[in-house]
Amino acid sequence: MLKVDMNCDLGESFGRYRLGEQEAILQYVTSANIACGFHAGDPSVMRETVELALKYDVAIGAHPGLPDLNGFGRREMAISAQEAYDLVVYQIGALQGFLTTKGVVMQHVKPHGALYNMAAKNRELAQAIAQAVYDVSPKLRLYGLAASESTAAAERIGLKAVHEVFADRTYQANGALTSRREKNALITEEAQAIAQIIEMVKEGTVTSVQQTKVPIRADSICIHGDGAHAVAFAKVARTQLEAQGIRIQAFEKKGASE
Repeated sequence: MLKVDMNCDLGESFGRYRLGEQEAILQYVTSANIACGFHAGDPSVMRETVELALKYDVAIGAHPGLPDLNGFGRREMAISAQEAYDLVVYQIGALQGFLTTKGVVMQHVKPHGALYNMAAKNRELAQAIAQAVYDVSPKLRLYGLAASESTAAAERIGLKAVHEVFADRTYQANGALTSRREKNALITEEAQAIAQIIEMVKEGTVTSVQQTKVPIRADSICIHGDGAHAVAFAKVARTQLEAQGIRIQAFEKKGASE
């Protein structure tokens, strides 16, 4: 049976989320990427989001971003590889503290926003992030854009790489995401988004904006929780995937710390 994880970025406070919306979407996704305070989030929001994820048996990962609250971590910054390493280690540690109090193991790390996109293209930056994750724990999984520098770095260093795909983003013929600066970057029609994720999981391809079939590996589907109809879409996506005989599950269930 085909299997796929569904992940969502959560704990992103400062107006991006309300806890009620978080709780609703956690009923459909299988992995949660929790903001660690640099691009969004604060200690109370982190704790509350951890508690909600555990309530719904959703696997938990750290979501480290650039130190840019005003830009929500979506603006590129000129950081060195060493700075990338340091900020990733720091933010994993912040979330790990809350997980330790609950006796729970962290499943993964998924960089946020500009840091994610920069690492997808920059080998040196991707290597620094993978090294940071590995040094904290080689048992962690590293989420990255499918077939990017991020997943390649994870695999070189010995981490389990999670090749991530997007329901609401269009792709170019080279496998890259269409830049958000382009008008056709986002998929707003539910039917089109559902058809895209089914194709990616079942066929191992994605239809680019140039109408070519591009090979792609889909280990996890990102559901953007800040969309206008995020909860409804998550529910429909899960229902439609399961109707296709695809099992929706995390890579590791929550469990006691070793």
